Amino acid sequence: MTEPCNIAAALPRLARERPGQVAMRCPGAGGRYEVAITYAQLDARSDAIAAGLARRGIVRGTRTVVMVRPTPEFFLLMFALFKAGAVPVLVDPGIDKRALKQCLDEAQPEAFIGIPLAMLAKALLGWAKAARVRITTGSRAWLADATLAEVERDGADAGPQLADTAPDEVAGLLFTSGSTGVPKGVVYRHRHFVAQVAMLREAFGIQPGGIDLPTFPPFALFDPALGLTSIIPDMDPTRPARADPRKLHAAIARFGATQLFGSPALMRVLADHGEALPTVKRVTSAGAPVPPDVVAKMLALLPPDGQLWTPYGATECLPVAVIEGRELLTLRARTEAGAGTCVGRPVAPNQVRLIRIDDAPIADWDDALQVRPGDVGEITVAGPSATDSYFNRPAQTALAKMREALPDGSERIVHRMGDLGWCDGEGRLWFCGRKSQRVVVDARTTLCTEQVEPVFNTHPEVARTALVGVGPRGAQVPVLCVELAAGVDARAWPRIVGELRHLADGLVHTAKVQAFLRHPKPFPVDIRHNAKIGRERLAAWAATQSLEANA
Repeated sequence: MTEPCNIAAALPRLARERPGQVAMRCPGAGGRYEVAITYAQLDARSDAIAAGLARRGIVRGTRTVVMVRPTPEFFLLMFALFKAGAVPVLVDPGIDKRALKQCLDEAQPEAFIGIPLAMLAKALLGWAKAARVRITTGSRAWLADATLAEVERDGADAGPQLADTAPDEVAGLLFTSGSTGVPKGVVYRHRHFVAQVAMLREAFGIQPGGIDLPTFPPFALFDPALGLTSIIPDMDPTRPARADPRKLHAAIARFGATQLFGSPALMRVLADHGEALPTVKRVTSAGAPVPPDVVAKMLALLPPDGQLWTPYGATECLPVAVIEGRELLTLRARTEAGAGTCVGRPVAPNQVRLIRIDDAPIADWDDALQVRPGDVGEITVAGPSATDSYFNRPAQTALAKMREALPDGSERIVHRMGDLGWCDGEGRLWFCGRKSQRVVVDARTTLCTEQVEPVFNTHPEVARTALVGVGPRGAQVPVLCVELAAGVDARAWPRIVGELRHLADGLVHTAKVQAFLRHPKPFPVDIRHNAKIGRERLAAWAATQSLEANA
């Protein structure tokens, strides 16, 4: 019997094949891991919840906001919604409340499932007013129609639940982090989720039975489809830079975690902690380029056969390309000389092509759009995990998507990543920065953040830098914002800025930087990974400073 095209379809099979294997462990009170759910339990309980939700009107196609922390309830709910063929709507809880309300309004949800605090916020702030069904994970149905426990009891005797979803049916709305603008709801179809699982399995050689510590909760949803055990870490997933490495190590050691996923900020926490990770054979880090020094430190903490992968992609298209840490380190000198950050080779069967830089919509693919080999252009991807649209955002969809006619008469979507890059002679893709964050000095000079900042980041007293442009695009003043390393006295800035100017003079493009500004606080970063620098906010700050005094 063929499984439906549904990310939850693997769950009943795995429950039959390995019923006693733990699917996930979640920390309870005081961080103690007392909560474990086997594959058999995850399958049966998500069946019951799916049936109970159906009796409350949450059925195939029902857009349902899920505002639940990474607890057992979150994973049970998500698989129940997938089984029901409903459409979960996920929004980062840490974004600005006004943006959050806008996201929920745009999603037009018909149901709302949340923790008690989310139910209160919904009532007070007017979130998702049109949602006709309200479910709470709390112990009482306060500001809700029912509790999740009641829903599960209602469906306990219903038996297996798995909608026969088609590949093109909408499976979820996942909002982007909004790190470079207002978050957008990415429309995921069931074929996108299924393709992602297959591509991740193939790219990283993932085998059932492994034990994963996913520090970004949505990635934990892939684990049951891959036959893995998830150890949900005792940390705030919206603040990975503040995670306690001792708690992470305790969980890794106790359960023998064999793989780990985290943002570059989380990798920095573990790298600086410096404790070995003898059981971990595979580390993956995504969300932003991983600094070379962090890659080197992390590799030193892994066993000799351990690997560190830095997959490149976005909410709209993942994975796009991958590179292993050891190869990345061999290219470190090129990155620090202004080549950009190598993100590796495309993951099969993706087709990655570079087109000329253009901020306007492009409706149809044309081979003439492509740049010459070795030139910097916008990265585009065509492949099975490339999503088709943003929900209720036609203008943004037009900016990011192109239609491509294929020889067999069919057509496909080509996604514009909004990133700039180039390809080398060995088929590797190099990331040069966000298109929206490029600095256009004049008609002949465009500076890319990832080709400028790594040059200055080599300074031993600099934590990180950010290239921004002040003034109208086409006549921007390139400004380097600088965050000094911890413990560096601000009085050393005159000397440091002189040394940075000396570094700048060594390369043609960095020599274009006209002003250096010491930022008095840590840089603003995205709420999802704590790794993407908020250059738009830094540009606004730089515009208020005296550039002449720092030129």
